[in-house]
Amino acid sequence: MKTSIATVSISGSFSEKLVAIQQAGFDGIEIFEQDFLASDFSAREVGRMVRDHGLEITLFQPFRDFEGLPEPFRARAFARAQRKFDLMEELGTDLVLFCSSCHPEALGGIDRAAADFHELGEIAKDCGIRVGYEALCWGRHINDHRDAWEIVRRADHPNIGLILDSFHTLGRGVDPQTIRRIPGDKIFFVQLADAPAIDMDLLYWSRHFRNMPGEGDLDVTGFTRAVMATGYDGPLSLEIFNDQFRAGLPRLIARDGHRSLVALMDRVRRAEPAMKVNLPAFPAAEPVEKVEFVEFATSQEDASQLETLLASAGFERAGRHLTKQVALWRQGGVNLLVNSEAEGYAHSAWLSHGTHVSEVALIVPDAAATFQRAVALGGEPHVPPRAPQELDIPGVRGAGSNVLRLLDSQTPLARIWDIDFAVDHPAPQGAGLVGTDHLAQTMAYEDMLSWSLFYTTLFTGQKTPVVDVVDPEGLVRSQAIRAGNLRITLNGAEARGTVAGQFLHDTFGSSVQHIAFTTEDIFATAAEMAARGFPFLRIGANYYDDVEARFGLDPRLTERLRVHNIMYDEDAAGQFMQFYSTALPGGFFLEIVQRAGGYDGYGAPNAPFRIAAQKRAMQPRGMPRT
Repeated sequence: MKTSIATVSISGSFSEKLVAIQQAGFDGIEIFEQDFLASDFSAREVGRMVRDHGLEITLFQPFRDFEGLPEPFRARAFARAQRKFDLMEELGTDLVLFCSSCHPEALGGIDRAAADFHELGEIAKDCGIRVGYEALCWGRHINDHRDAWEIVRRADHPNIGLILDSFHTLGRGVDPQTIRRIPGDKIFFVQLADAPAIDMDLLYWSRHFRNMPGEGDLDVTGFTRAVMATGYDGPLSLEIFNDQFRAGLPRLIARDGHRSLVALMDRVRRAEPAMKVNLPAFPAAEPVEKVEFVEFATSQEDASQLETLLASAGFERAGRHLTKQVALWRQGGVNLLVNSEAEGYAHSAWLSHGTHVSEVALIVPDAAATFQRAVALGGEPHVPPRAPQELDIPGVRGAGSNVLRLLDSQTPLARIWDIDFAVDHPAPQGAGLVGTDHLAQTMAYEDMLSWSLFYTTLFTGQKTPVVDVVDPEGLVRSQAIRAGNLRITLNGAEARGTVAGQFLHDTFGSSVQHIAFTTEDIFATAAEMAARGFPFLRIGANYYDDVEARFGLDPRLTERLRVHNIMYDEDAAGQFMQFYSTALPGGFFLEIVQRAGGYDGYGAPNAPFRIAAQKRAMQPRGMPRT
C-alpha cells in the first residue's frame, strides 16, 4: 500500500510539511498548487526537496474549470493546461488532477466534455503526463463519479483516467458500490477523507470539516472496499480540509493521518480477506477486558493530599512495590498505585504536571498482540528501566501525557501482584466501590479527534456523538468512547476559564481529570464515605427541586439524594446516580456512580450543574492554595 497526503492537509511552511510527512511514514505527497505558489522555491527545487526526503510527488492539483467551455475560454483553458504540464515536468511528476468545472460559462454535456478530454489526452501524451478527472460534488454539471467515469470512458484515451474522492461520493450520498463496475486501471488516483454528519452546503462542509478516515461519520471503509475490488493498486492519499488541522502541529496531524490510513486498510482486509491489500500483517483490534490499575505520579511531599482523598473514599494501603517507591491502594476490584519515586519516568511526569494520573493498565486478551498493533499504528513504545526480577510490562505512550500498560490473563503478566509487589492483605471492602466505571480525559478541543482516533483504532470500540457541555465561561465538547470494559470520556476545552481549560493550564497538559468508580449501593457508599471525611462536592438545592419535577421522583428519594449530594438521571433503559469530590490542587477529582437497568450514559444533563458547583467550590483566581 502506497500512502500519500495532500500538502493542504497540514499546517506549516512547505519545508515543515515535508519533514512531518516523512517522519509520519508516508510514501508520497500531493502538491496542492497554492502551497507551491506560496513558497519561494522553484519547481525544480521543490521536486528535489521532495525526493531528498525520500518521498515522491504522487499528484499535482488542482486544475479547475477546464471542460465544456465556449471560446475564448476554451482556448485559454488548453493554454493553461500546457503551462501546467511544463511545470509538472520540472517538478518531476506525471499525474495531475482536473476537477469538474464550476465555471459559469460551462456548457455541460457528456460528449462535449469527453471530446475536450480526448484532445487534452493527445497533448498530455506528448508531454508524458496523465490526467485524472474528478467529480466535485458541487460541480456545475458533473457532480457524481458515475458521470465523471462516463466522460473518461467516452474520451477513450490512455492518458485520461478517473480520480475518486471519498468525500465527493459519500458527501452527496452516492452509493460507493457503483465504483466496483469501473476498471481498476482507469482509476488513476484515490483520495480519502471522512467528515462528521452535518447538514450544510457541500462546498463549505468540504472546505472546513473534513477529517481523517475513522474520525467522522462517512462510510470510508465501504468506499475503500469498493475501490480495492476494482483491482486498483495505486496510492491511497489523504486530502483533508479542516480548520483545526490547519492550526495544529504538522507532525501530529501527519502522524494521525498515517495511522488512519493503516487502520482503514486493516479494516478493509479483515472485511474482505480475499482482497489483495499490500499491508504488513499485525493483530486485529480487541476489546479491553478490565482496567487493572491506575497509577498516580507524585512526590513524597505531595502524596499525602492524594492519599487522604483515597482514604476518605474507602481505599486502604494494601502493599508496596518491591523495588520502587510505589504504594498499592485497594478497594473491592480497584487497584491504585501512588508512585513517589525521586527519579525515572514517574518523577519526570510529576515535575511536568504535578500530581496526576501517569499510567493506566488495561487487561486485554493478548497483551503482546495489542502492543504489536499499537506499534504498527504508529504508537510510541514506552520502555523504562526495570529491575531484573520485575515483569516486562508492554507499554505505549497514550493519548495525552499518560502511558498505557498492557496486561493479560494468559501470561506471567497475570501475576503482577505476586511478582512485582508485596501485598499485605487482600482488597478491603472499604466504602463499597467495586470497579472503575470510566476515566475522564481533558484535552484542548483541537486534539479531540486525535485522541478519539487513538482509542478507536487500537481497540475494538464505539464512540458517541459529540455533545456540548455548558460551562459558565465557555463550551466544552464531550465524547464518550467504549472499548469493551474500558470507558473513556473525552472533554475538549476551548476557553481557559472553563473548569476543563483551567485543569489543562494548572497541570501543564495532564490528561485524566477525574476517575469514576462504581458501586452497587450509592447511598451506603455515600454514608460510609461521609463517615470517613470524604470532601463531597455540594450541589445546590435548586437542582433537586428541578430533578424531582422532571422525573416525577418520590420526595423521599429526592431528600436522600440531596442529603448525600447525589445527582440523578434516567432514560428508557434505566437509572443513573452520581456524586463527586471537590478537586485537589491542580483540578483532579473523583466521581462515584451507580448504574441500574441498561443505562449506558454518563449523566450528561447533570454536567452543567456539576460544573457550576465546582465553580463555586474553587478558590478565587490569584488566591494562593493552602
